[in-house]
Amino acid sequence: MALRKFKPVTAGTRWRIGNAYAEVTTNVPEQSLVEPKKRSGGRNSSGHLSMRYRGGGHRKKYRIIDFKRNKVNIEATVKTIEYDPNRTSFIALVEYTDGEKRYIIAPQGLEVGAKIISGVDVAPEVGNALSMKNMPLGTNVHNIEMQPGQGGKLARSAGSSAQLTNKEEKYAILKMPSGELRKVLINCWATVGVVSNSDHFLQSMGKAGRNRWKGIKPRNRGVAMNPVDHPMGGGEGKASGGQPRSRNGQYSRGLKTRTKGKGSDKMIIQRKNGSKIAK
Repeated sequence: MALRKFKPVTAGTRWRIGNAYAEVTTNVPEQSLVEPKKRSGGRNSSGHLSMRYRGGGHRKKYRIIDFKRNKVNIEATVKTIEYDPNRTSFIALVEYTDGEKRYIIAPQGLEVGAKIISGVDVAPEVGNALSMKNMPLGTNVHNIEMQPGQGGKLARSAGSSAQLTNKEEKYAILKMPSGELRKVLINCWATVGVVSNSDHFLQSMGKAGRNRWKGIKPRNRGVAMNPVDHPMGGGEGKASGGQPRSRNGQYSRGLKTRTKGKGSDKMIIQRKNGSKIAK
């Protein structure tokens, strides 16, 4: 991926580092694979504001992505690489030999004209989807299923991938993007390669208005509020509100938010901080 550093011709472009979109080949989506996307503005089904600092922004249409890759043993050709406003990675439009078109998450290095295929034991090449039991150790994978046939759930954001480190009888052991070692059923499917747009995190908005276009409103600090509005509010001058916490009192540092005794704990071999799971 290539980044573009803008010339400081305005205050908004002085600090802006954007995507050059060198890999993107078209800006017109496949109309049969888009559908309307309604915005909630941070409101729940009752119409009450349940999430602050959201609203407005540019209209989007949702691109229907094939996370299951269940069109088995039918070869597909990559037609375009496209920008998707709903996700950090790029997407690829593929056309199968029977004429059907689908969107998939585009892996790094996938180009227009490339051939990809899905199957239990196809070749472990970039863009191919197959069962992890037939992949060689050390393979980088993304769009990983957690249950067979469920569709990819893990490692779908820009630049992310997991590494297949070992295989047991029923499980494949993956090193996740966070560093966590985790067991996943070996019959689950994954796509070979690293997700595209790996430099996404290096981009800089340049101005607050670009966040408004994304539907993000300005967020005011808890310490600047009154005690009635936030646990960190009040005090004389710039006195801090103690340990950072949410307005509901939940600590932002040091508090473990994962449910104790969660069913998938037995699948985690090692946490991202290197600590082992107690059995």
